Amino acid sequence: MKPPYLPDALAKDKVEDLAQTLGLALPHAEQWDFVQSELSQDLQAAPGSGKTTLIGLKLALLAGAWTSRTRGICVLSHTNTAKDEIINRLTAVPDGRRFLQYPHFIGTIQSFANTFLALPAIRALGYEVQAVDDHVYESAALRLLERSEFITLRSFLSRRRDGLDTVAQAVFVCEAGKLKVTGPRGSTPADPDTTASGRQYDRLKRQLAKEGVFRYDDMYAIAEWYLTRNPAIAEAVSQRFPFVLLDEMQDTSDVQQHLLDLVFSSGAVVQRVGDVNQAIYADRTTASARASAFPAPLAAELPVSQRFGPKIADMASALTNRRRQRISGVGPDTQIGLLLFDDHSVLEVVPAYERLAHALVPREVLVRNPPRVLGARLTKGTSPTYPQSLTCYLPDHAPAGRVPAQRELISTVRAAGARWAASGSEYEAVAELWEGIRTTMRPALPTTLPPLSRLERSMTTAAGQLRLILRDLLMGSSDTDEATWNSATARLLELVPDLTQVPLRDAAALAESLRFAPRLDSAAVDIAVDHENQDLPVQVRSVAGSIQSAKGETHAATLILECLDRRGNKHDIHETLKLLAGGDIQRAQVTVQRAAQLIFVGATRPTHLLVLASHRKHAAPYTEELVGRGWSIHEISGTSEPHTVDRSRHRHAQS
Repeated sequence: MKPPYLPDALAKDKVEDLAQTLGLALPHAEQWDFVQSELSQDLQAAPGSGKTTLIGLKLALLAGAWTSRTRGICVLSHTNTAKDEIINRLTAVPDGRRFLQYPHFIGTIQSFANTFLALPAIRALGYEVQAVDDHVYESAALRLLERSEFITLRSFLSRRRDGLDTVAQAVFVCEAGKLKVTGPRGSTPADPDTTASGRQYDRLKRQLAKEGVFRYDDMYAIAEWYLTRNPAIAEAVSQRFPFVLLDEMQDTSDVQQHLLDLVFSSGAVVQRVGDVNQAIYADRTTASARASAFPAPLAAELPVSQRFGPKIADMASALTNRRRQRISGVGPDTQIGLLLFDDHSVLEVVPAYERLAHALVPREVLVRNPPRVLGARLTKGTSPTYPQSLTCYLPDHAPAGRVPAQRELISTVRAAGARWAASGSEYEAVAELWEGIRTTMRPALPTTLPPLSRLERSMTTAAGQLRLILRDLLMGSSDTDEATWNSATARLLELVPDLTQVPLRDAAALAESLRFAPRLDSAAVDIAVDHENQDLPVQVRSVAGSIQSAKGETHAATLILECLDRRGNKHDIHETLKLLAGGDIQRAQVTVQRAAQLIFVGATRPTHLLVLASHRKHAAPYTEELVGRGWSIHEISGTSEPHTVDRSRHRHAQS
C-alpha cells in the first residue's frame, strides 16, 4: 500500500535543510540510517546519543509531507515525560503541529490502550468508567471487602500475611480469550470454581468493574480480551496508523509488548527505539514477550554518545549487559573520580563531592545544572551493614512520600504543597502529608495509623474529617499565622485517637514536631555568594535522589553513592568496581548484574564530572587498575576536603 506521505519526505536534501534550520548536526552514518528508514526496525541507542532529537527531526519531516486526512502516525512512549519531550520538539517547527491532531496520536502506551481498545470494550459491556488508578482502586477494594457479603473471603484473608494486598492488588488477565482474576505476582487466594472464598474474591473484582473502578493493568487485559472477541479491530487500528514509532522501548512491560504485537501485526511499519541496557524497571519473563523482545537480533545501533567523552564511554561499555555495545564518547572530556571514605567520614562524602565539582566544573555550568547525588537505595533497611542507602550520607534527605522522624510537620506540609503545585497531583500531595503525620504520631501512639487508602471519606467519620484537615493544611494553613496552625494541629490530636480508638500515651512528645515555624525568607538560596564579587557563585549545592529517578536526565556532575543492592547483600559500587577492574559482567551473579545496570544508568548522566563514592576497604584492591584507566582517586580528610592521591608515585615507591 502506498505510504500516506510524499515519496521524498525523507530525502537527503530535505533532511539536510531541516537539520540546518534546527541547528542539528548529523555527523554519523547511523543517524542518517535511522532518519531516512521507512521500514520496520529496532534502534539500540546508547545513552546521550541524541535519539530524542532524531525522533523529533524524523517526525517533523514526515509531518511536512503527510498527505492523508484519515490515516495518521502513532507515536508511543512509556512515560508522559518522554511523550511531552516529543511534543515539545514537534511544536518547535510549523509543520510539526499537524501531528498533534486527528488522525494522528502521540501518547503513552497506557493512553493508547485505553483510548482505542479498553474504554470501548468497557462501554460495550454497559459500564461507565469512574477511575483508572491503582490508589483509587485499592481504597475502593478494601471498602468493598468490609461488606457482609464478603465475610467468608475476609475471614480467609485474615489468616494470610498478605491478605489485604491480595484484594487491593487484584488484576484482570486475559487467558484463553477470557478475563480471569489474579492477585499479586499471578497468585490467587483460592479456587473460584470450588471454594466460597475464591468465588467471593472473583465477585469482588468484577463488582468493582461494574462500578467503573480499575487498576492500570486491568486495561491491558481488557484490551486484549476485546481484540480476541473482535479480531477485525487490530486490522482497523493498523489501517488508521500505518506508521508507528515507539520510544523508550526498553521500559515496555511484557503485557504492553504482547498487546502491541497483537495490534500492529497487520502490516503497519513499526520502528522501536530505546536502550535495553537501561531496562531497570522489569525483567522480561513470558515467552510471548521474548518472541518480539527489544531489540531484535538484527537491530540497528547508534553507539555514539554526544553527552560524554571516552572515559565514561569505556566504563559504560564494560557495563552493557543485556546487549553488549561498544559505546563511543564524542562529547566533553568527562572526568571520573573515586571518593574514598571510612566509617567516620560517611557524612563528609557529599560536601567533599560538592567542593570537587566546584573545582573541576565551570561555574556557569554548575549554576545552570546543579550537581546531582544519586543512590540506588533511598532509605535504610534492616541490615546492620553501613552505609546502605542515600540517607546514610544525607540523614535529612526526605524521599517523596517519606519523612525523617525528627522532621517538623510544618516542613512536611510545605513540601507536600510544593509537590501538588509542581505535579498537579492532589493525591500524591495528600499521600506525602499523611505519611508525614503517621511518622510524627508514632512516638505517641501504641499502634500505627492506617495507610491513606484505608481512610474512609465520609465526613461523619474521624477518617473523613482527617482527610478534610489534610486538604486544609495543603491549602494554606501552614502559611497563615501561628494561631491557625495551632488550631489545625490541636484538631489533629483530637481526631487521631478517635480514628485508632486508642488514646495518645504521650502528647507532650509531639510538641517539637508540631510546633509552628515561619516560612524561611526566599533569600535562603542554594547558591552561596562570594561577598567580594556578588555576581560569582562560590558553591552550588547538590540535588539528591534515586538513580531510577534520574533516568533520561543530563547532569553537569554526578555522584553515585555506594549502597546495598536491592537484596541487601552486596555493596553496588564495590561489585561494579570489581567488574571494571577486569571482571566480566556477563559471568557475574544476577544480583551483581542488576546492581551494575543501575550504576550504568547513573554513570551515563554527566557531561563534565562523574564521581563514585566507595568505602576505602571495598575499593582498595581496584584503585591501581582504575588509575591506569584515567580515573583520579580522592581520599576524604576530616575537613571534608577531598585529598587527591598520587597512585602512580605510590606504585613506584612500592616497586
